[in-house]
Amino acid sequence: MSTTQHTLILLAILLVATALFLIGGAMIGRVWRLKQNLNTIDQKIASQNYAASEAQPVPGRLPWKERIVLLSAGWVDTPFGQQLVAEEDRHLLDQCGVNDKEGQALFFAARVALAISLPLIGYLVFENGSWWRLLLIVFFGLAIGYMLPKWIMQRVAKQRRRKAAEELPLLIDLLRLLQGVGLSVDQSLHVVETEFSNVLEILGGEIAIAASQYRAGRTREQSMRRFSTVFDNADLQSVGRLIVQVEHHGGAVQEPLKLFSERIREQRKLDMKERVGKVTVKMTGVMVLTLLPGLLVITGGVGFLAVIRALTKMSGNL
Repeated sequence: MSTTQHTLILLAILLVATALFLIGGAMIGRVWRLKQNLNTIDQKIASQNYAASEAQPVPGRLPWKERIVLLSAGWVDTPFGQQLVAEEDRHLLDQCGVNDKEGQALFFAARVALAISLPLIGYLVFENGSWWRLLLIVFFGLAIGYMLPKWIMQRVAKQRRRKAAEELPLLIDLLRLLQGVGLSVDQSLHVVETEFSNVLEILGGEIAIAASQYRAGRTREQSMRRFSTVFDNADLQSVGRLIVQVEHHGGAVQEPLKLFSERIREQRKLDMKERVGKVTVKMTGVMVLTLLPGLLVITGGVGFLAVIRALTKMSGNL
């Protein structure tokens, strides 16, 4: 092997070594920068966790409401919790707008607390009674404690159903107006959600829930299912079906919404006439109870006095 060949081999080895050195240095530098970035991320996460732990109350310092929710949330999905918070009760909570983990937990806790406390209070008040009285106290205490939260929620749900029925004509007019200016269904619902939530307190919240579900990936039919069924209102179901059909098939929707709005207003007029008729019948009974005694005194009082005086004179003569 000649000197030139030795020189070329040494140069090749030096070039390979230099290349390996450069590649290794670059890799070491990249690893060092990656390590520095990881350390920075870990420090930020640690600082955020520390700030969150400082912001959140300590479990021993939780407010009483959060303590009740934490204690009751684990029982809601158990067989015992499903008996106390059944599907009918969940639908009622849905109509009240509180069908979440917190609402279900508070409903469960209220039923358990009242079902235990009311019989105890009755026993402390009527502790000297007999055994059958004690049995009645326990029975009625359990029954009232079990049903009282549901009665309260039924009252709230009834008010929300009434408000939803009152807001429906305005919602239809808004949809007809927004569709008339060329907005799509999604844009119309977004405008109703953002701009008219203070006017449509009940239906605006339901539309916001439907829009969030649609943005989360559900279809229009799936997202409008709650809006159509939550208040058990046939008119809301019709509006939901109409929105789904326009979303799927397109077409002009102003005229159907106009006819639908007129039908709802006519139905409200008929309902108002029916209520006026019922009030008239009730007022007849009130008038009989309040005005009839006064009318009898005014019209027949003189005759009654004459009869009484005549009878008094006859008894005096006898």
